[in-house]
Amino acid sequence: MRPACFGLAAAAVVALASCGGSPTPSATPSLPSVASTPTVAPSTAAAATASPALNVYASTMSGQVKPSLRGIPERVYVPNEWASSVTVIDPATFKVIAHIPVGRIPEHVTPAPDMSRLYVNSEGAWTITALDPATATAIQTYNVPDAYNLYFTPDGTKAVVVQERLRRLEFRDPHTWAVIKDVPISLNGVDHLDFSADGSYLMVTTEYTGRLVKVDVNTMTVVGEVTLGGLPVDVRLSPDGKYFFVANQGRGGVSVVDPVQMTEIGFIPTGRGAHGFALSRDTKSLYVTNRLENTVSVIDFASRKAVAKWKVPGGGPDMLQLNPAGTQLWLTGRYDGFVSVLDTTTGALLAHIFSGLGAHGLCYFPAPGTISLGHNGVYR
Repeated sequence: MRPACFGLAAAAVVALASCGGSPTPSATPSLPSVASTPTVAPSTAAAATASPALNVYASTMSGQVKPSLRGIPERVYVPNEWASSVTVIDPATFKVIAHIPVGRIPEHVTPAPDMSRLYVNSEGAWTITALDPATATAIQTYNVPDAYNLYFTPDGTKAVVVQERLRRLEFRDPHTWAVIKDVPISLNGVDHLDFSADGSYLMVTTEYTGRLVKVDVNTMTVVGEVTLGGLPVDVRLSPDGKYFFVANQGRGGVSVVDPVQMTEIGFIPTGRGAHGFALSRDTKSLYVTNRLENTVSVIDFASRKAVAKWKVPGGGPDMLQLNPAGTQLWLTGRYDGFVSVLDTTTGALLAHIFSGLGAHGLCYFPAPGTISLGHNGVYR
C-alpha cells in the first residue's frame, strides 16, 4: 500500500522510491564496494541441448525471437514513476531515443500475451496505455483501476491486474478489458506473481504481510497461503516447474517454496533488500537484485546457492531483464533514475544511462519466448 506516494516533489524522490516495492530508508544507503565474487558465473551461451526433463522456459533458451517479431527493432522501455513517462533506449548504442508521455506513476511495461503490444501500467492515473513496439508510440488507453502490475494466464484467456492499493486481483478479458471477476486479497501489499507449469494456479506475494497466496486460476478463488515473513516481492517458477522462488526484501534472500505442501523448504541468502528476478538464457541461473546494498546476486538453480555477487552503481537496483543473447543484464536504479547494463559473464558495468526519476519495471523487447505471462517480460 502506498498512499503517501502520490506526493511528487522531486526532493522527496529518494524517500518515496520504495513505492511499489517496500519501505525504504530516507536516503540511499552508503555501502563499501563489493567486489565480484571470483567463483562460478552463469553461462551465457544461447542454450545447451534440451534435457528430456521438463523446462518451462525451454522456448526462451535459443536467444531467437519468434518469426512474427523479427521486424521489430530492439528497444528497452523504462517507466519513470515520477516523470509520468516511458523512456525508450536503443540497446545497440545505449542512447535514449524517445520519451513517451503516459499516465501518472507508471510502474511496469508489460508485453501482451502474443507480444503484439506493450502495456504501460500507470497506477496513479488508473490507466493502462498500449504501445506499438514497431513504432514505439502510444496507440490506446484503457481505464483500469489501480493498475500496479499486469499478468496474463499461460493460455492467454485472462489478464490479471494486480491492484495493490485496492488489495485484490482483477481478472479481465485481455481483448475487451471487461472485468471477469475480482478476487479480494485481504492482506496488505499484493505485489508480484507467477503461474504453475500447467497454468492452473498462481502464487502472489503480499509484501507488507509477509505471505505468499495461492489462487486457483479457473475458479478465481484463494485456495491457500504460506507465511514467509519479511517483505516478499518478486516470484519465479523454477525451470523444472516444481518450486517457486520468492525474493524477500526484508529477509535479505530468496525463499524456495513447495506449492503443493505450501511450505518454505529452503532459504538462500543473497543480500540486503533482495527484490527482483531474471533467469539466465540457459535457465541455469537466477539473477537477484539486492536493492538496499546496490548489488546483484547470481543463484545456481542446481545447488540453490548464491555463486556470485556484482556491485551496481548506487540507486537501488530494482527490476531487470536480459537481452536476447543473454550477454547483458539491464536493470533500473529506483532511487537515482539510471539504467545499468552488466556483462553477464563478469558482472562488469557496460553502461549507465539516465532514464528518469523513479525508473522501475523496464522491458527489453522483443525477447525470446512463445508467450508472455506479463509483468515486465516473463516468457515461456
